[in-house]
Amino acid sequence: MSSPATLIRDLTAGLESAGVQVDSSSRARAEYSSDASLYRVVPQAVAFPRSADDVEAALSVCRSLRVPVTPRGGGTSIAGNAVGPGLVLDFSRHMHRVVALDPEAATAVVQPGVVLDYLQRAAAPHGLRFGPDPSTHNRCTLGGVIGNNSCGSRSLGYGRPSDNVVALDVLTGAGERITARAQADPASSPAVRALADVVRDNLAVIRTEFGRFGRQVSGYSLEHLLPEHAFDVARALVGTEGTLGVLTGATVRLARAPRVTTLLALGYPDMASAADAAPAIRRHGPKAIEGLDARIVDVVLRRRGPAFVPDLPRGAGWLLVELGGDTAAEVADLAGRVAADAGALDARVVTDRGETAQLWRIREDGAGLASRPAGGRFFHAGWEDAAVPTERLGAYLRDFDALLVERGLVGLPYGHFGEGCVHVRIDFPLSEPGGVGVFREFLLDAARLVASHGGSMSGEHGDGRARSELLPLMYSPAALAAFAAVKRAFDPEGLLNPGVLVDPAPATADLRAPGARPVRRGLALAYDDDDGDFANAVHRCTGVGKCRADITGSGGVMCPSFLATRQEKDSTRGRARVLQEMVNGRQVRGGWRSPEVHQVLDLCLQCKGCAVDCPTGVDMASYKAEVLHQSYKRRPRPRTHYSLGWLPRWARLASRAPRLTNRLLRLGPSAALGKRLAGIDPRRPLPQFAERTFRDWFAGRPESAPGDPVVLWVDTWTNHFTPQVGAAAVEVLESAGFSVRIPDEPVCCGLTWISTGQLDAAKKQLQRSVDALAPAAEAGVPIVGLEPSCTAVFRGDAEELLGPDAPGVRAVASATGTLAELLTSREGWRPPDLSGVHGVAQPHCHQHAVMGFGADAELLRRGGASVTAVGGCCGLAGNFGAERGHFDVSVAVAETALLPAVRAAGENAVILTDGFSCRTQLTHLGDRQGRHLAELLAEAGRSKQVDDTMTWHAE
Repeated sequence: MSSPATLIRDLTAGLESAGVQVDSSSRARAEYSSDASLYRVVPQAVAFPRSADDVEAALSVCRSLRVPVTPRGGGTSIAGNAVGPGLVLDFSRHMHRVVALDPEAATAVVQPGVVLDYLQRAAAPHGLRFGPDPSTHNRCTLGGVIGNNSCGSRSLGYGRPSDNVVALDVLTGAGERITARAQADPASSPAVRALADVVRDNLAVIRTEFGRFGRQVSGYSLEHLLPEHAFDVARALVGTEGTLGVLTGATVRLARAPRVTTLLALGYPDMASAADAAPAIRRHGPKAIEGLDARIVDVVLRRRGPAFVPDLPRGAGWLLVELGGDTAAEVADLAGRVAADAGALDARVVTDRGETAQLWRIREDGAGLASRPAGGRFFHAGWEDAAVPTERLGAYLRDFDALLVERGLVGLPYGHFGEGCVHVRIDFPLSEPGGVGVFREFLLDAARLVASHGGSMSGEHGDGRARSELLPLMYSPAALAAFAAVKRAFDPEGLLNPGVLVDPAPATADLRAPGARPVRRGLALAYDDDDGDFANAVHRCTGVGKCRADITGSGGVMCPSFLATRQEKDSTRGRARVLQEMVNGRQVRGGWRSPEVHQVLDLCLQCKGCAVDCPTGVDMASYKAEVLHQSYKRRPRPRTHYSLGWLPRWARLASRAPRLTNRLLRLGPSAALGKRLAGIDPRRPLPQFAERTFRDWFAGRPESAPGDPVVLWVDTWTNHFTPQVGAAAVEVLESAGFSVRIPDEPVCCGLTWISTGQLDAAKKQLQRSVDALAPAAEAGVPIVGLEPSCTAVFRGDAEELLGPDAPGVRAVASATGTLAELLTSREGWRPPDLSGVHGVAQPHCHQHAVMGFGADAELLRRGGASVTAVGGCCGLAGNFGAERGHFDVSVAVAETALLPAVRAAGENAVILTDGFSCRTQLTHLGDRQGRHLAELLAEAGRSKQVDDTMTWHAE
């Protein structure tokens, strides 16, 4: 028998010789070692097929070496369906096209790696949509949706994936290419002929045990093969989880989207009462009936604040009912009738699109949000999406709650109540002694419970490694024997996704959590929400994969580098998986200085978008800072850590002779030499220093007029590069009735030291700043920051670096805010007339993550401006885009959202960019000048004064 290393080498060589793109590095194997489930199975290699021919070649190599094969799309499988010990086929990198769309036939031909939302966007102009939409619709692939029969919220109105496939192109485990469809001819294929024999021999079993209710997804859906169901092989292959064949293409059915939809929110005393109401509501033909628990809403309130949770009807459990029709009047009448029949405590029709999107976002992010409801405590998948007939749902939930109490566990339920499918995250003590036994006993009890209610172990995500072992509690030996016969027909050597459905692995095998080892000693950051444990922090990532979605259209930021490269290593999840392997010490064994760790962190922009956009609150910017700190502690550092990391020091030095410095920075030879020595990309222009710093300007002006005191934080960028922004802020603050003061001495928030992992130095810098600001903060004087990233340090990073109990930290954090936050909260203050202002705003990533853009948006709205906020990152991100080797990715990130939005806005549009990095990037790449909010307000205020003076003279 070949050694593992020899097998990996032979597999890689075989695939490369066949022209298949493959990566068998330890880093890639770590990235793909888990999906969105509890399971960790390190593959031997990962392949990225470009065509069906590549898939066929890969399967041929694997058969020759007897290497298992696991197909994978977005890697969002919750039951461990997309991890395997051999070759993982990632279809998302190359095979991701909508090949054809026929509006007349209402069908589309797609490759397996196409993201569901891409298909929806292609279908929308024709008034069409793919009906089922799992909550991961913005990153899950059609191959995964079909493989797991993942239904989502709206399958109630449009059917399951198995109801929406016309034909599937599949390569069986034996290498046979078939196109599966209804009324398949058994003579056309050995596999199909064997399948027909299985059906013939098991007619009674199939008719009595399968297809009993809509969400019976567990096992193979053999009911579609009955003669009365047209022997539909395509529908039968849906939900087989890659165990029978590898999907290379699909023809899917599209549905006509309603012209008008509305959301009806219904409140009940608890989730079971809400479930009791679902059957009556179903009779009205809604598109979706979703259950939402108060405990998940509480998590959102704590994590993100009340602005993220619209008003809900009275109750502790809610149903979100989507209704559709041709006219608004028709839908409004339907909403009234549903509310009358719903037996709810209270009801509310949600008509605002923003509020509707927020409610759906809470529901869609439920899996991630429920994983960390309070501090560092883990809530796990494992018993994730059981389903029962809708009329049994209320009774099942009451019994299920009693089981949780009996076992001493807590669960956070939500789900597709219109179809009896319940998602739940449970605080299994997997990392504690005996915890795995608790998990196993609960699974067995829960399986018996759902079977007693006539239900299915899985209602939409498949059985995977989590539930395949439980199938004997639901199906008879004859049904299980039929499964085995089908498996032999399509995969006689058992190479496709082994351990799933047939001959399953134990549900407690290969669990990821028990392998986590605590990392507490010598850390630079506090990790207060993770019990002071870096391992807990990186294990926040449950793998739901939202970091792979393009959420810039809704104002999101995460994950800009993945959107630029489309490689798993550059996603927040991929980085987290490698960090998990580092702390576990198994696949990645070099500790903090492991090459794999530095490879995945290299293109992390430290935008902090994941800290707010990731449902579990992964903060990769902080993790990267910790890794850099630990890696280079008492060691020589990269050049940029000294050049860009110490930029505030160099800026103070340059301010002594700014004209000479600027001349040298503009001269070709000296600029080129300086960039090379500093580790800066030669294509990146160098910023010019102001000839007069803001502090010098402030010292030379008349004393501020009497008013309410305010401290203006003078950051490095405002002081040395854009003093006009500081001057504009003083003008605006004084016009609002404030008396402006600044700290007596130049101090720094330490951000450049933080981002380069020089955390000991950052603590010293930050402590001096906190000491300088604390007296004013403790006296109730507000502190205004003009640079969002520096402001965010005081609001977030300071507690992590200095500790929450450090003197002055919390007072300064509470007192510090943005200009917009201070002005919008000032009683009686009104912004100047901004009605002629139109354009786009690029909220700084750190502002998005820590303070939010809500106050700025409100201020602009009050002033009458028409400004659209752009999602995503500018791509410069402090030192990132200036560093040698990052320029191309920096440009690609800017092209994701910012630059297209600026071009679309037109030449006369105002571009609001409070961040110095954002303005710099815009100037370099877009040849446009961004403006700070303070500059916009000051200019508008001066125009108002001129208008008032002219009016007075006219009178």
